[in-house]
Amino acid sequence: MNGYLSDFEAKKAIIEVGKRMYDKGFVAANDGNISCKVSQSIIWTTPTGVSKGFMTPDMLVKMSLDGKVLMGKSKPSSEVKMHIRVYEENPDIMAVTHAHPPVGTSFAIAGISLDQAILPEAVVNLGSVPIAHYATPGSQEVPNSIAPYCKSHNAVLLANHGALTWGKNIFEAYYRLESLEYYATVLMYTGKIIGRANELSCEQVDELVKIREMLGVSAGGVPRCSMEATNLGNVRDNEKDMLIDDLTNRITRQILDSIRGGN
Repeated sequence: MNGYLSDFEAKKAIIEVGKRMYDKGFVAANDGNISCKVSQSIIWTTPTGVSKGFMTPDMLVKMSLDGKVLMGKSKPSSEVKMHIRVYEENPDIMAVTHAHPPVGTSFAIAGISLDQAILPEAVVNLGSVPIAHYATPGSQEVPNSIAPYCKSHNAVLLANHGALTWGKNIFEAYYRLESLEYYATVLMYTGKIIGRANELSCEQVDELVKIREMLGVSAGGVPRCSMEATNLGNVRDNEKDMLIDDLTNRITRQILDSIRGGN
């Protein structure tokens, strides 16, 4: 699905994506916002003060990229400014999503970018995810903070705030939000709980970037890679045994600690 949607299609898609975001736990209460282009300079977007899981077509707002409301009784979110900035910086973009997925937002709060090459799918579909410096939500500082990444990447973490993704259609933008949260979750488990993350080699990443280009994904950034292949398959048997023993001991300690804490 590429190109401009009709008004009806755009509103239907925004409502569907809003429900998915809410059902996935990417937003709470009235958090988050979504927008979708219907022409070069016109978008439909979500209103302020409304749960994204319970929107109806009459709640949505049609507006121009210069900020004028063209249709709808609701007030657009003050954060629509960052959506508009993405469209201005990268005219090929057709939709933008913003949410607060728990794990991805935790990385944003910790100041840790998602830039490790550990999942082939993430390298191809998402790329690296940098962190835009902190800016007060709804202020003009937010659009300014994301501007450097709109052409070179597909997503950005907003420091101490959340995540912003975009794409050539609304579902691509949303799926990148899902990918971001999944990528962040895997990084959390491997890096912080298991304590080991084997990065893809730079040669492997180069091959994935070529695949990305063949698929027509023109942006995304290149995640950090290892100078040597470090797949578990290349680890000697005794090292594998040590890793498994270490993981078993960690899990056992966590279980025992939880049992003691419950008594």
